[in-house]
Amino acid sequence: MSNAVKIYDTTLRDGTQGEGISFSVTDKLLITERLDQFGVDYIEGGFPGSNPRDIAYFAEAKNLKLKHARIAAFGSTRRAGVNASEDPQLKTLLESGVPVMTLVGKTWMLHVTEILRTTAEENLAMIEDSVRYLVSEGREVVYDAEHFFDGFKNNSDYALKTLAAALRGGASNLTLCDTNGGTLVDDFKSIVGRVVQEFGGDKVGVHCHNDSGLGVAVSLGGIASGACLVQGTINGYGERTGNANLVTILPSLFLKMGKTAHCAPNLGQLRELSLLFDELANLRPDTKAPYVGASAFAHKGGLHANAAQKVKRSYEHIDPGLVGNRTRVLVSDMAGRSSVSMKAKELGFELDEKSPAMKALIEELKELEFRGYEFEAADASLKLLLAKSVGKRKTFFEIASYRVIVERHDNELFSEATVKLKVDGQEYHTVAEGTGPVGALDKALRRALEPVYPILRTTSLSDYKVRILDSKQSTGARTRVLIESTDGRQMWGTVGVSDNIIDASWEALRDAVEYKLMIG
Repeated sequence: MSNAVKIYDTTLRDGTQGEGISFSVTDKLLITERLDQFGVDYIEGGFPGSNPRDIAYFAEAKNLKLKHARIAAFGSTRRAGVNASEDPQLKTLLESGVPVMTLVGKTWMLHVTEILRTTAEENLAMIEDSVRYLVSEGREVVYDAEHFFDGFKNNSDYALKTLAAALRGGASNLTLCDTNGGTLVDDFKSIVGRVVQEFGGDKVGVHCHNDSGLGVAVSLGGIASGACLVQGTINGYGERTGNANLVTILPSLFLKMGKTAHCAPNLGQLRELSLLFDELANLRPDTKAPYVGASAFAHKGGLHANAAQKVKRSYEHIDPGLVGNRTRVLVSDMAGRSSVSMKAKELGFELDEKSPAMKALIEELKELEFRGYEFEAADASLKLLLAKSVGKRKTFFEIASYRVIVERHDNELFSEATVKLKVDGQEYHTVAEGTGPVGALDKALRRALEPVYPILRTTSLSDYKVRILDSKQSTGARTRVLIESTDGRQMWGTVGVSDNIIDASWEALRDAVEYKLMIG
């Protein structure tokens, strides 16, 4: 059995069928180039002629100078009773100008008789004729056997005949699709093994969905059973619950199964690739994503952090750097000296675990968390606290007072914020307006500081979260605010807690600005 696997990305077609996923033509072209740089073998660009966006994409994509990847156009077999050379859809596929055609055909008799409303023999002819026609026009054809596993369970002989028809037509690969995502791992491996035995592993691929939460597992099972090609999407985008996630599949293949592929040497770019797709899709990254999530190698418990500090593999299944990730230590009320020491080192401070300062810092952290502070997503606030504990926190400005007024006028809301502060003894008194009180406060604070610290002009708020900590207290409940800021190069989180939401927001805003001034 060969260790080489072909990687087929269908994010631009199957992935965009997921709820809330949409890419512009420019996005799709950028994604194509980035996937090529990463080293995938096939990039399925979409369904030519199905919509203006895909029409525009293929018009541009055929002119891209790709280094390795081959772009595939997706379509279905010819219509019943029509010659392949006269089928409008097959002609549209050819007109896309790309080198690979991926044809989906029916495998399950339920679809043959109830959806296509044709005969079993005509369906076989549709598959063979369509593949042969496209191959005769100089195209490589990947055959997607739709609902293959349901079809195989219903009538295994016929399911295998559909694959044989595609192979007679000249298909380079027979991809077995678990279209409904309902097949369990043992059944999947058994069926793939039977197909590999029948046609040879060099001809078999798998395409899985995640409806049972097993998209990755069955994909890996298919490769273990002899398949040589795996289809999936970046970050598991796709209709319903998504497609098999290539970002999880690839490191499992290369680091745990001993497989290789053209993109294997670029595995260290995986986290960056995952984040790029989320950014283009306007989605927040999944912090708990296997391998690449921000929490994938995060340690919170003191015993875990201590063990990982001594022997990293004691609590990490791979070296995080292999996929472009890193170890993180989360400081909480569960933290011990080792956790705090490791976190301090991560943030650039050296703290002696046995020093009185360490004991005092741990007690302060536990008290703050008891009051509602949470530093797992607020590294910037934690770094300011650490700087203070070691006497390295510089005072950039002193706050005298702030005030916020919210007014409804002519059925519209307005907020006005006033900030008084001092920088090097010089007093500043600024006023700013905004649609909301936090936005107005942010503007007023920056208006006072930007003339003195121009570097703040590059920063902005990127996210704002509010959590009510003790809802039983009703309107008197304590509130935690988490703010995420960015300067275009990096992002940082800050936290504020108060029984007044504006005051909690102010604290997080102040920390965000002070952190930027500290790091420069």
